[in-house]
Amino acid sequence: MDIDPETDLVLERILNAPRALLWECWTTPEHLVHWFVPRPHKVVSCELDLRPGGKCNTTFEVEGNLMPNNGVYLEVVPEEKLVFTDTYTEGWKPNPEPFMTAIVTFEDLGDGRTKYRAVARHRSAATAKQHEEMGFSGGWGTVAGQLEEYAQGLMAK
Repeated sequence: MDIDPETDLVLERILNAPRALLWECWTTPEHLVHWFVPRPHKVVSCELDLRPGGKCNTTFEVEGNLMPNNGVYLEVVPEEKLVFTDTYTEGWKPNPEPFMTAIVTFEDLGDGRTKYRAVARHRSAATAKQHEEMGFSGGWGTVAGQLEEYAQGLMAK
C-alpha cells in the first residue's frame, strides 16, 4: 500500500494476541464496545454489517457528549484486512462532512503475535493535520493497547 505522508496517518504495533482473536474483537459488536475508544470514553452503541456496503456504525460518549460515527465497509478480507469509511453511510448515502477512511490489517507472526497496522487516510493534508492534532497517535496507540489487553483477557477465560 502506498502511504502519502501528507494525507495518511499510520500506526503499527506488534500485539501479543492471535490474529483470529483480534479479528473477532474488531468485527463483533459485543467485543468492540470494550476497547474501541480511549478510556474513560466509551462506545455506547455499535452496529456492524461485515460486508462491502454494510454499515459500520459506532456512537461514542466523550465527556457526556454523544458522537455518532456512521459509515460503511469498503473491503472485508477475513482475518487480514478491514477497510471502512465515513464518506458514505448505509445504502451508499454520501456523508456531507466525511473525515477519513481507515485501513486496518492483521499479519500473523506466529507464537500468538500479530502485526497490527492502522492507516487513517484523509482527503486533504489539512484534515490529516487536524486528526494528528486531535491525538491520532496517542489515541489510536492507546486503543491498540486496549485491544491487546482485552484480547488477552478473552484468552485467559
